[in-house]
Amino acid sequence: MGYHAVFGANGLIVYQQKRVEYRKLDAEIRSLQEENQKLNDHIKALQTDPKAIEKEAREQLRYAKPGEVIYVAPERPQVDAKSTKK
Repeated sequence: MGYHAVFGANGLIVYQQKRVEYRKLDAEIRSLQEENQKLNDHIKALQTDPKAIEKEAREQLRYAKPGEVIYVAPERPQVDAKSTKK
């Protein structure tokens, strides 16, 4: 009976594993909820805030105000991990 209580299908070992899994999933849920809230806030800002719209237009579409000049630096080439090994 004691063996079943510790090592059985609903025993202490399985219970501890499920608690660890629960904590990991709970942390992941909280993280995803925070990310979701940030994205919702960003959406609301883009719908209502002219400054947020301007910021996105400048960053993504490279829009400029009259008289402004935009400088774009070339992207750094990706270094292959295989080529750096000796």
